[in-house]
Amino acid sequence: MQREIFNDEHDAFRDLCRTFIAKEVLPHHEQWEEDGQVDRAVWTQAGAAGLLGMGVPEEYGGGGVDDFRYNVVLDEEIVAAGTSGIGFPLHNDVVQPYLLRLCTEEQKQRWLPGFCSGELITAIAMTEPGTGSDLQGIATRAVRDANGDWILNGSKTFITNGILADLVIVVAKTDADAGHLGFTLFVVERGMEGFERGRRLKKVGMKAQDTAELSFTDVRVPDANRLGEVGQGFIYLMQNLAQERLSIAVASAAGAEAAVRMTLEYTKERKAFGRPVSKFQNTRFELAEMDTEASVAREFVDRCIRQHVESELSVPDAAKAKWWCSDLQNRIVDRCVQLHGGYGYMLEYPIARAFVDSRVQAIYGGTNEIMKEIVGRALIG
Repeated sequence: MQREIFNDEHDAFRDLCRTFIAKEVLPHHEQWEEDGQVDRAVWTQAGAAGLLGMGVPEEYGGGGVDDFRYNVVLDEEIVAAGTSGIGFPLHNDVVQPYLLRLCTEEQKQRWLPGFCSGELITAIAMTEPGTGSDLQGIATRAVRDANGDWILNGSKTFITNGILADLVIVVAKTDADAGHLGFTLFVVERGMEGFERGRRLKKVGMKAQDTAELSFTDVRVPDANRLGEVGQGFIYLMQNLAQERLSIAVASAAGAEAAVRMTLEYTKERKAFGRPVSKFQNTRFELAEMDTEASVAREFVDRCIRQHVESELSVPDAAKAKWWCSDLQNRIVDRCVQLHGGYGYMLEYPIARAFVDSRVQAIYGGTNEIMKEIVGRALIG
């Protein structure tokens, strides 16, 4: 079906993204997977190309276009190319809304130009070793001292861009007795004393994307690095998680479509019993089912994108899109591996890399079980 959510400017931006990835990312991605992280230079190259901070006002060095569809285009092209290492979606889709909505004017001038140029790589630190989707269980603490600064202690894990990040939004408990009103957001900068990177975590997939443990030991964070109001951190998280989950749904839908495309091409070329695998009825049925499922998911995600652009996307609908599309992606990729036969298990084939890269989609951004809980509660009231 013809997609109806993009215009000519989005199409031109897609060409830019595709060209950038082909030139600056694909030739290096295999080496980055071995290194466990990308080269910082690709971030500044992306900034120069206009792929970072598209929604940031021009006065701060951004693209000046508040339109999530540009984020969607970039996310889809990253997935289509199988370049899971570049953490631009985390930077653009997840961190940018916090900075735009919560930063003071002084903070915007201090951070946003580097955010858009790629000189300041960002991350957000919610998850802790003992706390995953249960954000109210966060144990990292920040205590205000006599000078008005904050002393931060705690640890975080599974932090995307954690090794390369120059700015990390850290969620910390500032009032143990205030329940969900006891959390505050802080921006921790590279070089702050007591802020340390732990292991670069070895993952099943997404091997070129640096994922790290972070620790904070008596880190003095100036009150000028507090993001938003004291005690409102949990509310800010809830307000921004819908876009993060939609971003995951976008990537999942694109990943499902990419898996079907590469499997269709493979089955046309691969022969068994003297004829192409695509000529077997079972293959045609499998492809027909997967293509239909991917198309249905695409229509729902595009509807969610349109609603989000119009500021009408609900939290339950974002949760529906996230869990359905990520589950679908994993089911489709698994079936595509089967249609590849033994070659589907070889990492030299893109479908094998898609198999290991896609599994985490059902986990991060809130597990799919939590997504179903959100939808269920909305239904029951």
